[in-house]
Amino acid sequence: MREWTGGMMSRVVRAPLADQAADLLLERIRAGEWALGERLPGETTLAPQLGVGRSTLREAVRQLAGRGVLASRQGSGVFVTALDAPEDWDAVLRRADIVAVIEARIAIETEAAGLAADRRTPADLRAIRRALEHRDRLRTESEGLVDADTAFHRAIVAAAHNPILAELFDGFTPRLRQAMMDLLRFRADHADDADHDLHADLARAIADRDAHRAMALSRSHLLHLKRAFA
Repeated sequence: MREWTGGMMSRVVRAPLADQAADLLLERIRAGEWALGERLPGETTLAPQLGVGRSTLREAVRQLAGRGVLASRQGSGVFVTALDAPEDWDAVLRRADIVAVIEARIAIETEAAGLAADRRTPADLRAIRRALEHRDRLRTESEGLVDADTAFHRAIVAAAHNPILAELFDGFTPRLRQAMMDLLRFRADHADDADHDLHADLARAIADRDAHRAMALSRSHLLHLKRAFA
């Protein structure tokens, strides 16, 4: 199909039928037509309802299975495994308010600090201490301090030895970087001696295997950061 636009002929691109069928199925799942764990109707019932052939329906099911919404079980049928498709993580972070991002960091880094105190190795401690020293040297440079601070907290998350926490932390880094640089330009107290001492105390708590104190210090630091942005 072609469309005339301003003296030029352009092509109208239609979404493939399988994509349309997948969208319709997802809409019905979101609307609560099928409960979590419920089996979908068979192909001979569902395909006519969507106005597509069985092969197109199978492709639509494969798409939603890839997004974690459906699961095909050999000999049993297709079952609902999620009531919505997760949004792209980067898009969520770009849209999120910076305070919401810090609140998520509190959950992640507080737990990571406690795990790091329990699990840290000598190599982990060396990495944390090197990052702390580097952070201290860059206290007068906004951009350098933000990157050094991130490296310090990343070293703690790495010492937790939980790859999921590390992946989540890394996802937050780009969203926070510019906001932190802007904050440091106007709030010099975020690079003062008290701030450095808090980070040093956090490193010491992890070295001492004091999980409770490490978690409390991590939470206190990030709550202070949250108040600065609120």
